[in-house]
Amino acid sequence: MPQMAPLWWELLFITTLMMYTFTMMIMYFNKENKMSSSKKNMSTTEKNLKW
Repeated sequence: MPQMAPLWWELLFITTLMMYTFTMMIMYFNKENKMSSSKKNMSTTEKNLKW
C-alpha cells in the first residue's frame, strides 16, 4: 500500500496539471479566435437576423 500511494498522488497531480494546461490553451485559442474572427461573427449574425 505505501508504494501505491505516491503513484496515485502523482497520477492525480499529472491529470490536474494536464486539465489546467488544456483549459488555459482553450481560453487562449478562444481569445485569439475572437480577436481574428470578430468581424466574421458579426456578418454571420447579420445574415441570421435577415433569415
